Amino acid sequence: MGIQSEAAIAGTMPGMTAHPRYPHLLAPLDLGHVTLPNRVLMGSMHVGLEDDRGPLERMAAYFAARARGGVGLIVTGGVAPNVAGWAKPFSAKLTNKREVRKHKVVAEAVHAEGGLIAMQILHTGRYAYHPLAVAPSPIKSPISWFKPRGLSKRGVEAQIKAFVRCTVLAREAGYDGVEVMGSEGYFINQFIVAKTNKRDDQWGGDYSNRIRLPVEIVRRTREAVGDDFIIIYRLSMLDLVRGGSSWEEIVELAKAIEAAGATIINTGIGWHEARVPTIATMVPRAAFTWVTAKLKGEVSVPLITSNRINMPDVAEQVLASGHADMVSMARPLLADPDWVVKARDARVDEINTCIACNQACLDHIFQNTRATCLVNPLACYETELTLEPAKEKRRIAVVGAGPAGLSAAATAAERGHHVVLFEAAGAIGGQFNMAKRVPGKHEFHETLRWFRVRLEKAGVDVRLSTRADAATLAAEGFDAVIVATGVTPRKLTLPGIDHPMVLSYVDVLARRAPVGQRVAIIGAGGIGFDVAEFLSVADPDDPPEIDPFLRSWGVDKTLTERGGLTDPEPHESVRDITLCQRSDGKLGAKLGKTTGWIHRSEIKRKGIVMQSGVAYDKVDDRGLHIRIRGGDPEVLEVDNVVVCAGQVSARDLEQPLKDAGLEVHLIGGADVAAELDAKRAIDQGLRLAAAL
Repeated sequence: MGIQSEAAIAGTMPGMTAHPRYPHLLAPLDLGHVTLPNRVLMGSMHVGLEDDRGPLERMAAYFAARARGGVGLIVTGGVAPNVAGWAKPFSAKLTNKREVRKHKVVAEAVHAEGGLIAMQILHTGRYAYHPLAVAPSPIKSPISWFKPRGLSKRGVEAQIKAFVRCTVLAREAGYDGVEVMGSEGYFINQFIVAKTNKRDDQWGGDYSNRIRLPVEIVRRTREAVGDDFIIIYRLSMLDLVRGGSSWEEIVELAKAIEAAGATIINTGIGWHEARVPTIATMVPRAAFTWVTAKLKGEVSVPLITSNRINMPDVAEQVLASGHADMVSMARPLLADPDWVVKARDARVDEINTCIACNQACLDHIFQNTRATCLVNPLACYETELTLEPAKEKRRIAVVGAGPAGLSAAATAAERGHHVVLFEAAGAIGGQFNMAKRVPGKHEFHETLRWFRVRLEKAGVDVRLSTRADAATLAAEGFDAVIVATGVTPRKLTLPGIDHPMVLSYVDVLARRAPVGQRVAIIGAGGIGFDVAEFLSVADPDDPPEIDPFLRSWGVDKTLTERGGLTDPEPHESVRDITLCQRSDGKLGAKLGKTTGWIHRSEIKRKGIVMQSGVAYDKVDDRGLHIRIRGGDPEVLEVDNVVVCAGQVSARDLEQPLKDAGLEVHLIGGADVAAELDAKRAIDQGLRLAAAL
């Protein structure tokens, strides 16, 4: 049935002993009928592979890679127990024997690598993006176009039976357990909270009735599958919505879920409609583990904590301090499938750290595109993009050590090519060296560390402070030259643009030019927002801290308020900043789908003025002369004007190289200048290097 004995696990996970640095993280966890080899759970994350119509071979390869990398227990992305629970039409579900056969390949692939895997059962309720949605009450959610149908008593019973049937089918498919998704504002959570449950029958009203649904699901599921099957219950310990559960109610539910037969309780943080960041890069590491710690001692089953745990030292500290029995990581294992093995083998410097950018994972999913990872484009493409040793070893020059050049150089060298990386600056990183200085983007330091280690291990000849030219490259006899010289700021044709008060974003972020108290920023794309956030704080190089972050966003750490919300205490900007954009409409409209709202909210909360429909007339000693939507001229009396108005490709080297008869490839910003697109740059560099 997919469950392995301790002896079997020990035999398939050679050397899985606790490293002295991580005695808690790499310690086994006895669940009674099975022992997990370590305390790392690959948390559920929908990546799109679950929705494949045919056999789930791509999903099998994706999870097999993480099992091979040593993960203690894997949880799949959400699979619906019926059509009503679909996230969207024709998304993943498990309702019949044919679908069981599809899923068998996933469990078998994980078991072949010595791993264990549970399937998450996700019923979306009113969060569904389809007209068949159902919920405890017919209340539309703010994140879906469809109003759900309120369930009858028979309808509620049908949903419970669907959960039980789905669990039985998951066991038949070979899964080692299931995770019942009871948090994040989905179907079960909607029954628990009075704001979404207006029923007056046995499934609504007082709290004991509102939690009847999750308790019955777990109880009947345990009866159906017996004791030798893992049942994880994902419990919302911090709703972060007004009218959410109180702490006393959360404890009551946890105890009831334990009594009903759950093996493990996993921590859920925040409903999807909550307006508090919980997993974005600006959230401090392990910012919410204190919630799980508060439940310790109230129940005896193992507790899992989650959110922004991305490196072994962080995970070890969380466990050593008694905050939880396991740590859940989803995106960190998307970024590096070998995370656990590298921690075990004391190769932490080789871990490809998740930077919590959301750009290629969550943003893709919310755009109905297969997920991958900005720092690991191989993620979710395991069957389609492989890095085989090069059949013919070539001598390759890479010009530019920004994201695209680093990706190309490291990948080509790892395939066996002889690679020389030229960089005019004194350090690798390119635009990353600016990004890492922006508040909330300090994780880019980790990405640069990872690239630096890769270059060294792969034997790349890195030549810093060296400006390559066509004659030199031709003389060295390279078989191919990859031009990854990036972008330069677009210069505006505006009277007074050469005034001393005018700076570019490069001057501010890279050259550390002094900036006055009053600032106007021209351009409200991603770079404009980054510069505004950078200039709004006294010391942008300080990493975020948990308690100030929680206070700033109004998270009640005492949990005396329902839903864990209190009045926010936002930080005012240390400068008077006006962020301007030429076009009408919302500023930052093209920011990331799942993170743009955070940046817009942060700018607004800091008191930064956001102005659209701006025409720029000139710059002089008085400041920036503008007209708003064709109105009368006015002056922004500022000390500095910072230009963030786009980029142009730096590709001057391309034609001389071609004239010299060299094979030339353009990647990254040198190919297409579109903001500072690290996702495209790293992916393009890897794919080119894979094809050479």
